[in-house]
Amino acid sequence: MIETHEIEIARHCIAFACANGADNARVNLNKSGIDGCNMLNGELDKVTHAADRSVYLYLFVNGKYGTFSTNMLEKESLEDFILKAIDMVKMLGEDTCRKLPDPSRTEKNANTGRELDLYDEAIEHTDSDSRLAKAKAMSIWQNSHKENNGEYSLISEECEYSESYDDSITIDSQGFEGRHTESSFSFFTEVTIQDKEGNRYSGYWWDTLFRNSDADPSECSRKALERAVAQIAPQPRRSGHTRMVVDSTVASRLVAPVLNALNGSALQQKMSFLDGTLGQKVFSESMNLMDLPRTAGRNGSRMYDSEGVATKDAPVIKDGVVCQYFINTYNAEKMGIEPTVEDASRPCLMPYMKGKELATEEISVSLKDILQYCRNGILVTGFNGGNTNPVTGDFSFGIEGFAFSKGKITHPVREMLITGNLKDLWNSLIAAGTDARPSSRWQIPSIAFENVSFSA
Repeated sequence: MIETHEIEIARHCIAFACANGADNARVNLNKSGIDGCNMLNGELDKVTHAADRSVYLYLFVNGKYGTFSTNMLEKESLEDFILKAIDMVKMLGEDTCRKLPDPSRTEKNANTGRELDLYDEAIEHTDSDSRLAKAKAMSIWQNSHKENNGEYSLISEECEYSESYDDSITIDSQGFEGRHTESSFSFFTEVTIQDKEGNRYSGYWWDTLFRNSDADPSECSRKALERAVAQIAPQPRRSGHTRMVVDSTVASRLVAPVLNALNGSALQQKMSFLDGTLGQKVFSESMNLMDLPRTAGRNGSRMYDSEGVATKDAPVIKDGVVCQYFINTYNAEKMGIEPTVEDASRPCLMPYMKGKELATEEISVSLKDILQYCRNGILVTGFNGGNTNPVTGDFSFGIEGFAFSKGKITHPVREMLITGNLKDLWNSLIAAGTDARPSSRWQIPSIAFENVSFSA
């Protein structure tokens, strides 16, 4: 973890830069580490250990701007590095829009890095034996051969268990100091199977937790195997328009281009289909997307962005109305508008079912509930390539998943394509669940849309 003398060196970098020609400066000091064990087909395959230290220096000199990085933390070496960096910035063209954020906008209470309860000190006391035990507990290689009844054979199983930490401090010459610290305990499994006809299918599963005591590896490989087996014997499907349900494991794929379109860089470059829509109703009133970065103990939470600007819980889209753009200081200066935070940290899509009143307390809407509600259609569990036009919002995605009828899955489908426009798609939202995966930074649950165009 970052030590006190290292923080003092980071502060010295700021003072030294400003005393030697910089008008303003920002320093980001980061230390991280990861330890992991990989299993291949039930046997230990690889043990990894990695540690990283980096110093990023952002210099504002005579209306010019440059960024530099190093892993050195010795004062003499850093001073020489900073002097050369300042000389290089002086050679660049002017860019007067580059500024530090107004100090009134920066976070004042991120002093320890532990304010959001994202760090488990247990990570400091784990050892290689405990990591190996958890990696071994993930594997189902031996037992899987006894349980498949000849319907398939397990070709390969790759399991990975890792423990990591990240500790970062950001300091600038206007008085901002902020620290963010988090740990994670992660599982990942990918299995490949072969059916009786020789066709191969792959499935994966993962989980990431902040608490070592919550880390249960026993179901990871089992779920990956279930996802692979479920793909056996896909059947052809006709092209046409039908209801589409998107599983929570992949639903963020349809939210990402919306958030990208709200980003200041896209807006400033006129590469956004949501340009000029702030305060306007663009989507269905059923669409409510919140950014909730202040939720303690949840993946994606943070108290400030990379500029040090304080985050806050706020609506991004409320009842279909675009409530905010994500504009950092630079783009705000270029566009002549007020800055905000630079991006959504922990976007959360709120639950909804068309025509149903959901209680405000103890709401529970599962994927099973959504399938029952939609009755017939296609459940998407994977996206295979595709793209979105950022200017128009038109999209085309390859998908895989399952057909369902009367609320129950009937057979797998593959090699299908969905096409349309993101505005139209989100205006056809008919359901959003409460089953977003806790391990994901983006809290996007299973979602359902009406009248989506599928090509076989």
